[in-house]
Amino acid sequence: MAPSPAQIRVGIIVGTTRPGRKAATVAEWALGIATTREGATFEIVDIADQDLPFLDEPLPAMTGQYTKPHTRRWAERIAPFDAFLFVTPEYNGNFPGVLKNAIDFLYAEWRGKTAGVISYGIQGGARSAASLTTLLSQFEMTVVPSGTRLVLSEDFKEMKEFAPGPSREKEVLATVDEVLAQARLRETGNAPGEPAADA
Repeated sequence: MAPSPAQIRVGIIVGTTRPGRKAATVAEWALGIATTREGATFEIVDIADQDLPFLDEPLPAMTGQYTKPHTRRWAERIAPFDAFLFVTPEYNGNFPGVLKNAIDFLYAEWRGKTAGVISYGIQGGARSAASLTTLLSQFEMTVVPSGTRLVLSEDFKEMKEFAPGPSREKEVLATVDEVLAQARLRETGNAPGEPAADA
């Protein structure tokens, strides 16, 4: 009997620390949907819990020479994951600076992994998602095209209380499925569109 494939570990990143944020609620909602998929484990990673200062490492993250205890703790938190779902709002046309700061602390722990983006904002956080995708590409991450865009006027009562429309669950599932498929391709050493190693 062939061995069963390893579980894909997916971290759901809560990408803002702002008081009154909606991202934590959105992440919990996404977690409930994602866990219906087999062959993977999902875990919320809230950057608000990490107590990261502004980037204070003396050497670029690419060197892997982390000197600060908070950086090492953050690296240990992120390293075990094979893929990520980033939950991000859009603030002034972009994703939050605190999320970029958290990403910039590390390099190898992100490099070459797979990501999906769940964004929210006036226009679904589309600009935030696009900017985040550009940043993640610097780490050779593959960001799947099937993202989830939550619109404040449609998916939040009075633009405050999270109440996603009926189509949103399907969008999250599509994002999750693409993330898992891409992560498995990378696990087997095959890029998209290339033949399997044993073909």
